Amino acid sequence: MTTTTGAHDGRHDFDFLLGHWRVENRRLRLRLQDNAEWESFPATQHNQALPGGIGNYDDFLAPQWRPGLVGMSLRLFSPQTRLWSIYWLDNDTAGLDPAGALRPPVVGAFRDGVGVFEGDDTLDGRPIRVRYTWSDIGPGGARWEQAMSADQGRHWELNWSMLFQRAQA
Repeated sequence: MTTTTGAHDGRHDFDFLLGHWRVENRRLRLRLQDNAEWESFPATQHNQALPGGIGNYDDFLAPQWRPGLVGMSLRLFSPQTRLWSIYWLDNDTAGLDPAGALRPPVVGAFRDGVGVFEGDDTLDGRPIRVRYTWSDIGPGGARWEQAMSADQGRHWELNWSMLFQRAQA
């Protein structure tokens, strides 16, 4: 894995994710409610590069968890800031706010093989902070985790983890 130090600018940091994946999910049923009930389910994901090296996107299908749900992550790289912006889209909300604009992304970069991406969002009408963390990255697998904070990042609740295993196309 590369880092964003030196001559490396970070634009290829998500190249490891290109291709087909089997994904084991573990997700808290209720978020930021002192809940300890977890659910587990499989999913598949297929990641593709966007033209011109501006980023990538993937689909997320978990029919055993939510039949008919289609999710998508859109990752865009800024050559000026050397940061990635990650947007979550799905066929429930399209990833749009009530005004029709994309919901805010999480933004960040990889350092020493770990990617940390944070941003502001809302949950049940209240402001929260969201963090995505990518780690344990290798040719055959990776780990993604999502955490949320209701107090501007002083305390974090891990509420979703995914273990990626490379699959055949």
